[in-house]
This record gives sequence, structure tokens and C-alpha cells, in this order.
Amino acid sequence: MPFPADTPPPAAGEPSAAATRQLYSLPPDAAGHVHTVTVFRYGTPGARPKAHLQAGLHADEFPGMLALYFLRRLLDEAAARGRLRGEILILPQANPIGLTQWRQGFLLGRAETASGGNFNRGYPDLAALASRILAGRLDGDAAANVARIRAAMAEALAAMRPATALDGLRHRLLTLAHDADLVLDLHADNQAQRHMYVGTPLWPQMRDIAAEIDARAVLLADISGGNPFDEACSLPWQDLARRFPDAAIPPACAAATLELGSNDDVDLGMAQDQAAALYRILERRGLIDRPDAPDPLPRLSCDATPLAAMQQVKAPIAGLVAYRARLGDQVRTGDVVATVIDPLGQSIDVLAATDGLFFARHSQTCAWPGKIIGKIAGKIPLADRTGHLLTD
Repeated sequence: MPFPADTPPPAAGEPSAAATRQLYSLPPDAAGHVHTVTVFRYGTPGARPKAHLQAGLHADEFPGMLALYFLRRLLDEAAARGRLRGEILILPQANPIGLTQWRQGFLLGRAETASGGNFNRGYPDLAALASRILAGRLDGDAAANVARIRAAMAEALAAMRPATALDGLRHRLLTLAHDADLVLDLHADNQAQRHMYVGTPLWPQMRDIAAEIDARAVLLADISGGNPFDEACSLPWQDLARRFPDAAIPPACAAATLELGSNDDVDLGMAQDQAAALYRILERRGLIDRPDAPDPLPRLSCDATPLAAMQQVKAPIAGLVAYRARLGDQVRTGDVVATVIDPLGQSIDVLAATDGLFFARHSQTCAWPGKIIGKIAGKIPLADRTGHLLTD
């Protein structure tokens, strides 16, 4: 059935038997087109805990979209059995702008073509915005402070008037997620094993999530740089705790970026397994009742390591990339990871600068100087890994 644009959410306290579909219009883009964000809202609006799961913020990263498609089927069944607790927001395709950016037969969904802005960078700083409202209002009551902070964030967001489609998308997604207890932003790398980015203060409380998705690398940073979506949700709580040291401010939002393998890993069986893992995470986090005891937590396949210890393997010259290491290989400092070959001239071996797991590489085996052609999860921070730690 069709749904009108800007469908309002159900009233707080009204449970839904299954999902309520909501549509939110963004400001017009440069061509005058109005894009719409689609949200499936499960459970009881305003109830706790609240989870926000989205996929496709980088619109050409597909596995999470299919995983959330199958997760919705599981949530529909849970709703029919009366097992939902709290509120769950599902955004299978969080970036309608990127889904329209077709060029020469390929979808280019990482950055907005009009501005060049990365869809997963540049989110509003909620700590800075909310702190202006919170001065003199916080005390030693942690639960009351969480409610006050969420209300201040909502007030600050409501006062914003984004003018562009990209800013409108950032504003809408953060408005939907700012008061969530759990935020999972589903992505995929070019060619990669499953891995996870999470704030250092949130580890090891996010260990269950890494174990359920069978992450082969967990990358920790206090601040990774650029204010990506997950950090825009979780970092304000740490920042506000520093700004108001005499107030009791817990880390009330647990947010992470989950990289579910390679961009083009669109596989029915794999997506169903990932949906089941996400469902178990929601069970463990109290959003879904389970009639029997939970399954034992799977063994985590890796140790968490600093994002500053992750080597971005870069091509030294232009040429063709012949990989010498396979995904999942443990490499040692000095090992040849790849050879870049200029068909008109020289070839240069590219070496590992750290011991660690070779967990990601580029599918297009043609490079230019400085192109990132691989990633190695090491344990010891690297001297050149400062400032913005994420790939542009």
C-alpha cells in the first residue's frame, strides 16, 4: 500500500503489531529532486531500550541492505508473537540520494556527486549543540541526566534548518538515532573480511556484537576523525561527561560500524545468517524476548586492536596491483603484500609495515600513487597514523 510522505510516528506508548512504515522527505537536491528516507519502526515508540539499525549509508555497499531485509522478516514474526520489547528502527536503504548516482553502468554511492561530501562524514556535533542547553541542568542523577541530555539533543536538532539534500540526510538520520541505546551502522569494504569499528570506551561491552557477526578485526579509536555517523551518536556522551565533570553522565549510546564483508557479497544464505546474528544481538540487548535461555555467545575470532595500528597499504606508483597476500593472511613486517607493476616501466613490491591480519583490499587492481590497496590490522600504533584515521 502507498504511504504519504513525512508519515508521523505513532504516539508514544502505542505498541505496533508489526512495523509502521514512515517516509521522511529531504530538502531538494541541486536538480530539484526530493528524496525520501524510509524507516520501519517496530515495537512501542518511546519505550526502552531503543535500537537503530541502518544499511546503505554508503549506497554502493550492499550486504547490509539484504541482511536488514531478512531481519525485518524475523522482526515481523517476533512482533506477531508479542516478543518485541522497546523500540527498533530499521532503515534498509538509509541513503536515497546515493541510490540515484549511476555513472557509466555503476552506482557511485560513497560521496555525493554534487558536493563530493562523504555520506558518512560531517555529522552535527551534538555535544556542542546540547551543552548550550544543558548548562546548570545536570546533577548526580545519571538516569535523569540521560533523559535531560536526550531532550536537549532533540531540541537542538529540531532547531536546525538544513538547506541541502546532503545536510538534510545527515540531520534526518541523526534525529532518528540520537536517543537510541544501540546504533548499528552496516557497511561493507571493497573486498574484505567482516570487521567492526567501535569507540575504545565502548569496549568490551560491544564484544557480543563482534562475536555474533564473526568479526575478524575489531578496530578501536577514541576519535577516528571526520565525525562519522556512529561516532556522532556515541561520542557526545563522552564529550558531555568531560564538559560537565561534576555530573553523572553514563555512555548511554552504544554505537558501532559493522563492515559485513565485501561490497558485492550479495548472497541469500550469507544475508540470512547475518540477519539471524543481528536478531540475536537484539535479543541479548533486551529488545526481543526469548522463551528459552540464550545461546552461548560465539567465540570471538580476534582481539580488539587500535585503529591507529591499522596499516593503510598504499601504492607507491601507478600500475597494476598483483596481490601476494590473500584476505585472512597473517603477515609480518617486511612481507610483500602486493607488487605494483607499471606495464611501461618499473615494478615495486609493497611491504607490510606491521605484523597483523591482512583483512581488506581493493577489487580494482589498477592503482595510482597513494591509492589504498589494502589494510592490515596490527597491534602497535604506527607513527604515521594520526589525525583522521578512516579512509576518505
